[in-house]
Amino acid sequence: MCGIVGYIGNRRAVPIILDGLRRLEYRGYDSAGIAVLNSDDGLDVRRASGKLRNLEEAIRLNPMDGSYGIGHTRWATHGRPTEENAHPHRDCTGNIVVVHNGIVENYMALKSQLQFEGHRFLTETDTEVIAHLIEKHYEGNLEEAMRKAVRELNGVFALAAISAQDTNKIVAARSGPPVVIGIGEGEYFVASDVPAILSHTRDMFFLNDGDLAILTPEGVQLTDFNGRTVRRQVTHVLWDPIMAEKGGYKHFMLKEIFEQPRAVRDTMLGRVGQETGRVFLDEMNISAREFAEFEQIKIVACGTSWHAALTGKFMIEKLARLPVEVDYGSEFRYRDPILDDKMLTVVISQSGETADTLAAQREAKQKGSKTLAICNVIGSMITREASGALLTHAGPEIGVASTKAFTCQITALFILAMYLGQARGKLGEEESRRLMQELVKLPGKMETILGSEGMYDELVKRLFRATGFLFLGRGIHFPIALEGALKLKEISYIHAEGYPAGEMKHGPNALIDENLPVVVLATRDPESAESRLRYEKTLSNVQEVKARSGIVIAVVCDEDREELEASADHLISIPSTSELLLPVLEIIPLQLLAYHIAVRRGCDVDQPRNLAKSVTVE
Repeated sequence: MCGIVGYIGNRRAVPIILDGLRRLEYRGYDSAGIAVLNSDDGLDVRRASGKLRNLEEAIRLNPMDGSYGIGHTRWATHGRPTEENAHPHRDCTGNIVVVHNGIVENYMALKSQLQFEGHRFLTETDTEVIAHLIEKHYEGNLEEAMRKAVRELNGVFALAAISAQDTNKIVAARSGPPVVIGIGEGEYFVASDVPAILSHTRDMFFLNDGDLAILTPEGVQLTDFNGRTVRRQVTHVLWDPIMAEKGGYKHFMLKEIFEQPRAVRDTMLGRVGQETGRVFLDEMNISAREFAEFEQIKIVACGTSWHAALTGKFMIEKLARLPVEVDYGSEFRYRDPILDDKMLTVVISQSGETADTLAAQREAKQKGSKTLAICNVIGSMITREASGALLTHAGPEIGVASTKAFTCQITALFILAMYLGQARGKLGEEESRRLMQELVKLPGKMETILGSEGMYDELVKRLFRATGFLFLGRGIHFPIALEGALKLKEISYIHAEGYPAGEMKHGPNALIDENLPVVVLATRDPESAESRLRYEKTLSNVQEVKARSGIVIAVVCDEDREELEASADHLISIPSTSELLLPVLEIIPLQLLAYHIAVRRGCDVDQPRNLAKSVTVE
């Protein structure tokens, strides 16, 4: 989950690498470091514990310069987040430095052997082993030493290395975590994620597992770990670099919350026929006939994406009448899941590089199931290994707590549910048109909700000192209760739980007192009798909470505001829509609530403690 940046070209490397690290700090912010090579000083390294600003201050006090180099921002796994353990790591000679994202599972055995051979270790990290292995195999050619070193490693890794002896060269390797190579004009980049280099080039490609890249001022050479030449297709990334900047917002998270109407529109673009209600899915190596003949859907995801998957289960089962199972990526392959070619496995990941989800995808493929990826990053590993991909087009999401990626994933799942329903003959033309009309109205309704953002500053004054929260929802709204609780605990460090509202009598009622805020999703689709019944049951839950002196924050549809005014302590109203689309609207108030509580508590909203954006190791 660490961030890697490297640059080689004709410009000064240090400002470019620091800028890249700044854009990757969401991947880790325990410590940071940079190494550059120049003709006067040779290999020069600076490292600092804590946030990137500490490294920038160290460089300001002791400047460094060079035309190429590598940098790293760390999320600690092995070893405390100290300057000593910060990357880049040197070998014994001081001539080779390495940055690493991942985990070396056999590092203790390797370290013992290297120590026996006379190598001296200075840190607690597994990464230092890699530097010493490269030194051990070095015979004047850095890439050949890297090839030999990586073949001894067990685990997952993304690496970049430079040498003071084999100059004008950066060598990068991938086995698990992502590595993207950027192609500029007479300059080349390596990074863990697209935003790090997006302001310099939009032409880039991802390494596959087992790829090794040699970057020089003349170009990029690609081989596998055995030295055989390989080729990867260059992609022109359409993200605007400005999209990865705060754009006047106080935090990336707030900016990304406000980008959701645009992001949802982009997810629909080219896939929906408003007049006919038809859905179009291109770039699929899954035929319409196969979609119609699948007997079951498995959805695999982690974290926020898992909540989107749970929401998608309700959509697919309702519209396609197809049974759906939802699994955590981290648990899926360890339970020997039952899979075959009659099942479709949908894998969901914002980054497309989530280690657990990727492992689950490979397990599904091995057992004969076709896989479909819902992802935000074109060219990512999950999209490359899937039979088809639904790209969400949310644009770069920098805040660690996912917001727009979530609403786009739900939108993509709704589109998939409609497509399956139509392919299976379970969703008629009239209902398709009605649902499509509701879908295309969704971004405008999201903008209406965001127009009331100013109310949250006042609302949270009574809530931000709470030590716990409860979030309640029924049916398709239960996953949104889970997601609301997750957002709050991620960024405010308040303990929060999401619960099905019907389970209140089975334990959670014991928690309710005058100090407990309870957020209730009490929305409904005015056209649905089923939705009305659920809504009435939820109103009973509100009364349960009030009878025990709990603080009720109710999310309601505009037309039901009057009905709940006497029961709730605080009302947040949203426009009504189809029952299956209400989750996209409901989550926005919960995101804003979590954001404003975290700001009021003085928390680091974009970089919450102990978390990183992309979980690329198990």
